[in-house]
Amino acid sequence: MIGSGVDSFFLLSSLPLCYVVNLSLYLFLLYKTFMLLNSHLCCQPPFSSSIEAFQAIPRRNLHQMSTMDNSANIVWHKCSVEKLDRQQLLKQKGCVIWITGLSGSGKSTVACALSQGLHMRGKLTYILDGDNVRHGLNRDLSFKAEDRAENIRRIAEVAKLFADAGIICIASLISPYRKDRDACRALFPEGDFIEVYMDVPLHVCENRDPKGLYKLARAGKIKSFTGVDDPYEPPLKCEKGGDCVSPGEMAETVISYLEEKGYLQA
Repeated sequence: MIGSGVDSFFLLSSLPLCYVVNLSLYLFLLYKTFMLLNSHLCCQPPFSSSIEAFQAIPRRNLHQMSTMDNSANIVWHKCSVEKLDRQQLLKQKGCVIWITGLSGSGKSTVACALSQGLHMRGKLTYILDGDNVRHGLNRDLSFKAEDRAENIRRIAEVAKLFADAGIICIASLISPYRKDRDACRALFPEGDFIEVYMDVPLHVCENRDPKGLYKLARAGKIKSFTGVDDPYEPPLKCEKGGDCVSPGEMAETVISYLEEKGYLQA
């Protein structure tokens, strides 16, 4: 980088004349371009509807300071394209369908059947499967009580983003503790958290044991396994639930609920 004073003089003197001329021309053009842009930005009115739309956003919404947890002194940046606009584009309403129940109760099977049924109706969905999320986002979490709570919290926050995008998000995970599920519900507007309880008895789930986890838990090779040595707290009030219904039937029941509540149209 060229300095100033005597050092700059000797450096320029040592360069071929053509380099000095080209460098001078380049600096002159750079200066003129900067002055032109500066003049345009300072003097010209907004030049697109996007800028006008942004300026129309109430200033109070641009200065909502957060003091949550360790994230202090941050501001929520509001955009002119909002959830309603995305929902109108997708012709559906964003929400989360939270499928809870014991391991082996059929949560993932129902989630896939539900996603397929909605896809065939032209609706956009995304599944957040408890095991799948632990392969990436939550790979640092164990199955201790505090880590299970954090696992659920993270998935709920991701589901909230999907719902805000206008997508029907299907979260499928055991989520054994009532207080954790209630905390998830509190993140969403009224009605946008749809809890589906797979009310399948423990002995049925254990007989199925598709992953062989109950056998390992009974042998003492897995600790704190829900239903064996860790409790599952059934929902006290869920939107949908059923006794041993087939995955297809449960999926159709949920789809009918979404239609009834207006989530399959914008």
